[in-house]
Order: sequence, then C-alpha cells, then structure tokens
Amino acid sequence: MLAAFLTPAHWWRRPTARGLAILGGGTWAAGAVLLHAVAAAPPPASAGSLQADVPTQHGAAMLPVPGQRYRVHRDLNVRDAAGVGSARLAVAPAGSVVTPTGRHEGDWWQIRYGDRAAGAVGWASSLWLRRAAEP
Repeated sequence: MLAAFLTPAHWWRRPTARGLAILGGGTWAAGAVLLHAVAAAPPPASAGSLQADVPTQHGAAMLPVPGQRYRVHRDLNVRDAAGVGSARLAVAPAGSVVTPTGRHEGDWWQIRYGDRAAGAVGWASSLWLRRAAEP
C-alpha cells in the first residue's frame, strides 16, 4: 500500500511487471524493517522481574518449609486432599497464619490451621500463601 501511494499514479493505470516488482519489493522492505525493529527491541523491564518473582516447582522457594509460618493472602479454602475437586473442610480468613507440615503435591501444600493448639490439618494452594514476614 505504501509503495502504491508513493509511486506516480500513471504507473498503476495499467498493471505491469515493473509495478508489481515495486509493490513486492516495497512490501518486503517494509516487512523486513518492522521485523528487525521488533526482534531487536529489548524485553520490557517488568517481564524479567515477573519471571523472577514467580516460584518454580524446582526452586527452593516453592517447597514448603515445615514449621515456617505463612500468612493467608485472601480467604483460603482448606481441602481434605490436594486439588480443587476435593471437599472443602474450612475457610481460613485472609490474614490468618498457617503452618505447612512439609508434604506437598505440586502447588498444593498440606497445612496446619486453626486456633486449636494442635491445629487441624488440610490441603491448600500455595499460590494464596505469603511468608509471615512479607508485607
């Protein structure tokens, strides 16, 4: 389109090989410039920091530490087994503190929760837990 706009109008009254070559060459050149600009652009600054903040299954930050206290980020469904299909035992309110037992299945941690001295045991998604010292 840009090649057609930048060339004299009388070139486009009758299609010719020359006009087709100019259109094709201009399209290829514009595409190459755009591709080079996109490929050479550095990734956004926030993308690197987001990847560093996301815990991985193999990272030490992802594994539950028995006895370490975690704060519930939002109301948390505590379940009888790992997975969203398991029965809900209780809801731990946002801000309450839970303690992992050390067992985990992927992102699901077995936790000790509640006000009782021994605490009840259930499973919760680690995505809703923060270290107690975190803001």
